[in-house]
Amino acid sequence: LPLQTRSLLNLAMIAVLNRPHELRTHLRGALNNGVTRAQIQEVFLQVAVYAGMPAAVDSFRIAREVFAEIDNP
Repeated sequence: LPLQTRSLLNLAMIAVLNRPHELRTHLRGALNNGVTRAQIQEVFLQVAVYAGMPAAVDSFRIAREVFAEIDNP
């Protein structure tokens, strides 16, 4: 699988498993692999539908924090 696809799958699985520390790391890795923020949001929307809102809400929150850290070093 291409790196971007692997990154998107990793984000979904880590979000479903509720592993916030690993999610932070993989969010940065996904961005480095060329995954867009919009694609990350789409993955977390799928997490909401198939794994529940709590998992998605936590994932969106962590993503916002990571994006803010990147935007404001």
